[in-house]
Amino acid sequence: MADLPPHVDIFEEGPREGFQIEPGPIPTADKVALIEALAETGLRHIQICSFVNTRLVPGWADAEAVATGFRPKPGVHYAALWFNETGLNRALAFAGKLAISGSISLAASNAFSIKNLNRGHAENLEAMRKQTAAHQKNGVKVTRVGVMAAFGCNYQGDIAPELVVRTVADGLAVATEFGETITDVSLADTMGWATPTRIERGVAAVRERWPELRIGLHLHDTRGLAVANAHAGLRLGVTNSTAPWAASAAAPSPGRRAPPAISPRRSWPCCARRWASIPASTSMR
Repeated sequence: MADLPPHVDIFEEGPREGFQIEPGPIPTADKVALIEALAETGLRHIQICSFVNTRLVPGWADAEAVATGFRPKPGVHYAALWFNETGLNRALAFAGKLAISGSISLAASNAFSIKNLNRGHAENLEAMRKQTAAHQKNGVKVTRVGVMAAFGCNYQGDIAPELVVRTVADGLAVATEFGETITDVSLADTMGWATPTRIERGVAAVRERWPELRIGLHLHDTRGLAVANAHAGLRLGVTNSTAPWAASAAAPSPGRRAPPAISPRRSWPCCARRWASIPASTSMR
């Protein structure tokens, strides 16, 4: 087992990603109760809400109420999601409770970018320039490039590793333009197209080009392959993984639901062999 990492960081995104797709409304108190319960399981990173357009994502019309209402547990890192300066300003109002860090979010599929963000890749690059400038104006460091639809797309089909590399390069170019240092790249299987082979090819292509960057995975379980894909990532040394708590989570507009790799299932390949940072007894609650 020497080819597997000794430690894995699981970033729990269930509250943010799950609540946005469920038919609502879900009571704010129930959202808060879940966030606080998740913090008791041993998780150290929890993404609690989205500061986004409530007309497009009505499930997060109460983002401020949730951010106000939950009681942070010492030692747990809480985060939120936003896509523009308006969302950033909403998140900054909770800087005392949330860890505010910037990212450059792109899609390897131009078709998905249009469906999900209502803008193509070129327009999204310009939007990320504006967002990076907003982060700098507010003293927020930008350390991450995220690539959605990194392994396949319902609208564009298979995504070649070369396209993922070009997308990461575009994100790094934006960071360089603003003097920001990127340390992490996240590859998202937004619509559940990944297989272990696709994971191996995609991660290897990015690592070959930028061996200094830490690579993370965001996996969905549409075809029942998320655990196998996570294990493929582990064998490649991926130690950063996002995993929602329930199979309800999905991007708002990918055409059909793509259930994520649930946290207890994702941690099982690690915990069964004592590789994870979360004890098996708590991660399976």
